[in-house]
Amino acid sequence: MKTIKNPVHDYLRPGKKFPHIWCPGCSHGITSAAIIRAVHKLGLDRDKVVLISGIGCASRMPAYFDFCSLHTTHGRAIAFATGVKAANPDLTVIVISGDGDGAAIGGNHFIHAARRNIDINVVIFNNLIYGMTGGQYSPTTPAGAYASTAPYGNYEPQFDLCALARGAGATFIARSAPTNSALLESHIAKAITHKGFSLVEVLSICPSVYSFYNKAGNGPKMFKDLRNSIIPVERAKALREKGEKVDKIEIGILHSEEKPEFVETYFSRAGKEKPPFSLHLSTLEL
Repeated sequence: MKTIKNPVHDYLRPGKKFPHIWCPGCSHGITSAAIIRAVHKLGLDRDKVVLISGIGCASRMPAYFDFCSLHTTHGRAIAFATGVKAANPDLTVIVISGDGDGAAIGGNHFIHAARRNIDINVVIFNNLIYGMTGGQYSPTTPAGAYASTAPYGNYEPQFDLCALARGAGATFIARSAPTNSALLESHIAKAITHKGFSLVEVLSICPSVYSFYNKAGNGPKMFKDLRNSIIPVERAKALREKGEKVDKIEIGILHSEEKPEFVETYFSRAGKEKPPFSLHLSTLEL
């Protein structure tokens, strides 16, 4: 029998990084492998790929793979990524974040990176809860769901991360799921090749912490429930055109457009254009 080698194995970081910290049934491993396969299939030089993460279950991912990487402070991954991209525009910068890390403490960085249209790729592993730091509810926890800080159910409406990114000005937005790893890989690859700010929201499962508070079952059950709750955006559009109601979460490429990229624009203009006013305080009329 011919043995097929998994290309992901070639990217594992040597040393005592394993076993990983993810719980049995967690979908973060599927998403991490999809990211690496996308990089591999695009033929990117690993020395020119930077993985940057903050704090959380998903943010441990860069530690396991042999790329240039930054494991930064909570919520600041996009801020670090902005600095890295501005310092060396030739790098492919991928931000690994969770729903709490990326949309709560890091939410301000998220919307302004999207507004600037800086060429970084943000992959948010959205498991609807703070899985590593105590089970608190996050900005994407569904209304009515339980968490350590929502013992009577969450009273707050949840963020739609893709709608938030669209409103902030992101030029590539996709929602995907680990239930179809090949499609997830394709979405990530398209995000990487897009010139500008890209978001890939990955609907994830947390069979340990989220399930503990919400009695959602084990990994296989949550995986099946997730698969039954999603619908391709093309299929949803066809149903709506027929007048049918769509009550599932739409996955696919939700938005893609071309706009000037921030770093490219900055370096093409900085120092070449004179401001229409003097920068000396002595010339100002107080």
